[in-house]
Amino acid sequence: MKKIVLSALFICFSVTAFSQVLPSFQFGLKAGTNLSKLSKENTLSSDNRAGYYAGLWARIGAAGIHLQPELYLSGKNTTLKDGNGAENKVNFTSLDVPVLVGTKFGAAGIGLRLNTGPVVSFILDDEQSFGDAAGSAFKGNFKGQNIAWQFGAGLDISKLGIDLRYEQGLSKIGKDGYDGQKLSLFTLGLAYRLF
Repeated sequence: MKKIVLSALFICFSVTAFSQVLPSFQFGLKAGTNLSKLSKENTLSSDNRAGYYAGLWARIGAAGIHLQPELYLSGKNTTLKDGNGAENKVNFTSLDVPVLVGTKFGAAGIGLRLNTGPVVSFILDDEQSFGDAAGSAFKGNFKGQNIAWQFGAGLDISKLGIDLRYEQGLSKIGKDGYDGQKLSLFTLGLAYRLF
């Protein structure tokens, strides 16, 4: 009996390892929420506010490693505060293009993914909501693009996936009074694999 159980386990592990070696391609849809925060040394502080993202993802892999390019529309919101407590709500929409490298562990349609990689964000519009106290100190003139780095983990169950990521801004996104600002955010998303 022990030999049968050990043989069955060996076959399962062999099939799992072999399937990780074969090239694969997956494509799907993704949507979720983000909590974004702008930071600047000394002068301004920022509170986390919820936003959204939705788009497409692909995963190309072999030998247990995959490349995961994504393309999604993202609404990012935050509230800036200066040293006097004046607040300014900042809302903007960007087209985000992460290119992640990762690995996956698991079998039988259930797997844990770990990934990391750069993200380029192209700002499509920006909209400012000024408080009376903010005055001309806040202009919200953002650059057309910025670069960040993402770290994350995901869980796949059949065709569904759940992703939790942290994104740290590498480039400063502001100008004209927002010079030192970098964007950091957490994202929680749900993915569906089409094929």
